[in-house]
Amino acid sequence: MEGLQTVGSALLTLGLVAVAVVLSLYERLDLEREIGVAVVRSFVQLAAIGYVINFIFGLENLGAVALLLGGMVLFAAWTSARRAGDVPRAFAVAAVAVGVAAVATLGLLLALRVVPATARYLIPLGGMVIGNSMNAASLTLTRIRDDLAEQRPKVEAALALGATSRQAVAPILRVSLQSALIPLIDATKTTGIIFLPGAMVGMIIAGADPLEAVRLQIVVLYMLLGSVSIAAILVGTLSYRSFFTPRHQLRKGVSG
Repeated sequence: MEGLQTVGSALLTLGLVAVAVVLSLYERLDLEREIGVAVVRSFVQLAAIGYVINFIFGLENLGAVALLLGGMVLFAAWTSARRAGDVPRAFAVAAVAVGVAAVATLGLLLALRVVPATARYLIPLGGMVIGNSMNAASLTLTRIRDDLAEQRPKVEAALALGATSRQAVAPILRVSLQSALIPLIDATKTTGIIFLPGAMVGMIIAGADPLEAVRLQIVVLYMLLGSVSIAAILVGTLSYRSFFTPRHQLRKGVSG
């Protein structure tokens, strides 16, 4: 009975989705289909992952946890590569960046014994790391691609004056990394003043001690800040080279 009530409460929130659809129709945003697809996919995916996580909890096997997190990394890389469009080697770059960010962050948390090596901690924390790293990878890849296309004459002028590809693209890389990191930095700055993050809210609603919820939320915030920084910097470092030839010439495919 309690499970049915939970499902019923979730379905009632579709009224808020209906508001979004109505506003999209009113403003002629043409987002109704995207909203519908997002709602259906989120429901199916969350239901499926719920069963998968429940199964892994029963196994109590770290190998199964690693396999699940590895699958998340690959799907995140595929999503970033699709978003980045024609960026060369986008999937490989995103996979390396997100994978390294996840391994480094979770590895450090385990090494310092901040969290126990159990599926109950590693799966949700790993999902947060991978999801936020994916967003950073997508933002960095698309910003580098778009800025290189827009500023092609400026980059080629720098190359003609003897600059290396790294020197010519440095201003673009700087702006791309700032674009990827500033949203999370601003969110970290305003936590507890403007909004209460999801992990903390979820624990408090579930009945946890607010101080324990704060402790875990601090861990999550600092974990995400580190992992997103790692992912963005790796994406910037690995991706810009693919836009240039070995002779430091901007490839012809990059155009505005």
